[in-house]
Amino acid sequence: MNELIDKFGSDLAVLAFPCNQFGHQENTTEKELLSTLKHVRPGNNYVPKMDLFCKVDVNGETADPIFKYLKEKLPLPSDDSVSFMRDPKCIIWNPVTRSDIAWNFEKFLIGKDGLPHKRFSKKFPTRQLEEDIKQLLKK
Repeated sequence: MNELIDKFGSDLAVLAFPCNQFGHQENTTEKELLSTLKHVRPGNNYVPKMDLFCKVDVNGETADPIFKYLKEKLPLPSDDSVSFMRDPKCIIWNPVTRSDIAWNFEKFLIGKDGLPHKRFSKKFPTRQLEEDIKQLLKK
């Protein structure tokens, strides 16, 4: 994401919402998030250039309202309409719906008008968002 932010500058805002609903992989405290990114995962002194919010739930009854809205407008990733969590032991929220976010690193592209434009699965390479961002900026 840092590369895209560098490329597009003020034309692109990236909002990151950590979530611990996927295999409990984000089990740090709020105070530990930046340090963990810098020194552990991904490490190598990584410092995110995006706006990093506090941890939220993205699925189930306790899902943050922004993710309820995004999933309503974009129920499935554009690049993978069948992707879903494979291991039922990892599904720790209720109710489970077909529009649930399947894993960390799903991405939502939203226009300057605030309208959701496109949803991408965890498998979609972040670098490949560049063309979609360019097209959306032309609108």
